[in-house]
Amino acid sequence: MALGKDYATQECSIARALEIVGERWTLLVIRDALYGVRRYNDFLVHLGIPRAVLAARLQSLTAEGILEKRRYQESPPRDEYVITERGIALWPALRSLGRWGREHYNETQLRYFRHVTCGTELGPYGECPACATVVPVEDVLMEPGPGLDPNPADPVSRALLAPRRLLQPLEPPVESGQV
Repeated sequence: MALGKDYATQECSIARALEIVGERWTLLVIRDALYGVRRYNDFLVHLGIPRAVLAARLQSLTAEGILEKRRYQESPPRDEYVITERGIALWPALRSLGRWGREHYNETQLRYFRHVTCGTELGPYGECPACATVVPVEDVLMEPGPGLDPNPADPVSRALLAPRRLLQPLEPPVESGQV
C-alpha cells in the first residue's frame, strides 16, 4: 500500500499541524525566523537549502500566516519574511523538539536560552525557574553553547554566535563576495 501524501483521513490535531509544518526544512525555516533571520539569502546561506525548496517553504508559510512578507527595499525590490504571532506560537514545540534531540542524540549543548530579566536558563517548558513564570519569546536571550563551532563558515552562523534576543532582526555583517 502506497503512503499517502497528506493526512486527510486522520482526525487528529497533530496530523493537521503536520500538513503545515511537517515537511522537511519547514521547522528549520521557522527556527531561523525565531532567531531573527528574515532575508531570503540569509535563510539560504544558513540552512544550505535548495533555492526552489526555500522559495516553496517561504511561500507556504506566508500563505498559512506563519510568516509575513514585508518590503524592506524598493529599488531593486526586496522583501523579508517576518514571523507572525501564529509562527511565534510554534516556539514551545521547537524548543521541546530541540531539547529532545539534544537529550537523545547529542550531549553537547549548542545554545542556551535564558530569561532576559534574570539570566536564568529556561526550564524544559520555556519557564523561568527563578521567576516561576513562562517566559514570552521576546524575553528569551539566546547564547552560544559549547557545542557550536566558534568559527563557522557562513556569516549568518557567525552573527548568531553573539548573545541575542529571539525575534531580534538579524543583521549579518556584509562580506565581500556575498550576494
